[in-house]
Amino acid sequence: MSQKSKSIYTLQFILLCLSSLLFSSSFNMIIPELPNYLSSLGGAEYKGFIISLFTLTAAISRPFSGKLTDKWGRVPVMAVGSVVCLICGFLYPILSSVAGFLFLRLVHGFSTGFKPTATSAYVADIIPRERWGEGLGMHGLCFSIGGALGPALGGMVVNAYGIDIMFYSSSFLAFLSIVIVMNMKETLVEKEKLQKSMFLISRKDIIDIGALPAGIITFFSYTAYGLVLTLIPDWSEHLGAENKGVFFTAFTIASVMVRFGAGKVSDRHGRVNVILAGMIVIAAALLVISIGESITILLAGASLYGMGAGILSPAINAWTIDLSDPAHRGKAIATMYISMEVGIGLGALLGGSYYSDQIMRIPQIMKIDILVLILGIAYLLYWKRKYSKQKVS
Repeated sequence: MSQKSKSIYTLQFILLCLSSLLFSSSFNMIIPELPNYLSSLGGAEYKGFIISLFTLTAAISRPFSGKLTDKWGRVPVMAVGSVVCLICGFLYPILSSVAGFLFLRLVHGFSTGFKPTATSAYVADIIPRERWGEGLGMHGLCFSIGGALGPALGGMVVNAYGIDIMFYSSSFLAFLSIVIVMNMKETLVEKEKLQKSMFLISRKDIIDIGALPAGIITFFSYTAYGLVLTLIPDWSEHLGAENKGVFFTAFTIASVMVRFGAGKVSDRHGRVNVILAGMIVIAAALLVISIGESITILLAGASLYGMGAGILSPAINAWTIDLSDPAHRGKAIATMYISMEVGIGLGALLGGSYYSDQIMRIPQIMKIDILVLILGIAYLLYWKRKYSKQKVS
């Protein structure tokens, strides 16, 4: 049986997807409720830090998680990420001051600094190269389902039982993710015992130069997501939404609808073409969000943004792996995620700082970020032209 006809949906892949769905639900379910929660603690002026602190530690931890993924193993690194979610969920109700909350956001970021890095490497280990786009698309679909279920579930739990129970529910979902991960087979062939040297990072361990083009595009593409995570909960409430997670539900449903097909298209017609299409759709979505003055238009923008993200994400993940050396796959994936976190973090920090609880500034901020996406598109077209000339010569 050929690799193309052989099913990629093995037990290991299914378990991986289920673990990621639970992990995604765990940390995403609390996000829409955090701006109001921080305001209730007396820290309304720090809303821009909710996401930026989270992404700061995620980015800082990437070189470590990439090195550990390549040496210690995929499974233990995935488990570390979920354990961080488990612990933080229990601590939010205890550290209930502004300083305590911001400290936990900083710690919580280590979760996404570890698990997604090892997860992407695991997918590449168990799926044939010519089907990476499809496999990463399906895995991303499950991650996105978690991203939709989490906020919707979080809103319902808060309304019914209060915010502390939502935090504990987040921990429970992380616990289920850990149980699944710890029963998965390790795929790193030359696995080493955990040792002190694995935590010593040199400059060459931080960035994979070969994967840098994918990292640059990731940065430009994900500044918008930082704005969405920081500003959309308040904008949804301004427009009259009862559940602040409704935007993310519409976003994820749309993303799920296109991810699987987009991954397959990138396998057949090239990553760059698909990435370009995704960036254009995201720019259009920001324009719709910026001009909308009703929940209906907001949800239309959310759906369009979900489509763009669903097109972009599996292609950019697969492109990163395409550009990587198999022996340093973890580092290449970490490079892409560092760029993602820097983009999300800067978007959240700068957008949140300018926003300053002035609700009518949000449409203006969304329009400004369209220019950032245009810069990214320009770089992608430049890279494509340069790469085409290199192939000819």
